[in-house]
Amino acid sequence: MTYSIAQAAERSGLSIDTLRYYERIGLVDPPARDSGGRRSYSDDDLGWLVFLTRLRTTGMPIRMMREYAQLRHRGAATAGRRKQILFEHRASVRERIAELQSCLEVLEYKISHYEQIEHTFIEGITA
Repeated sequence: MTYSIAQAAERSGLSIDTLRYYERIGLVDPPARDSGGRRSYSDDDLGWLVFLTRLRTTGMPIRMMREYAQLRHRGAATAGRRKQILFEHRASVRERIAELQSCLEVLEYKISHYEQIEHTFIEGITA
């Protein structure tokens, strides 16, 4: 199946401008063109775009994404380095998750604290 740039943008969660930017900086191979010269994305292209979106969502810098994309083009011989990039990024993501978990615990505490204050206040009114 093939997709227009608008369909690829919608399915990947990226904007059309971002797709063009990713193509310009080498993150995405130039897609095939249809008979009218318009970009035509494949299912494989969409799979790669979804993966790139996940990397960005997890905070991977564009420069690391570019390195990964360049290595990907060189094939299986680069699997070790690509794995290392993902391994290091996974450690970074885990650190961020732990940091966010700590922040969530503070929020939960504060919410509980205010619920207690409200409860005490309402009891005082009805007493």
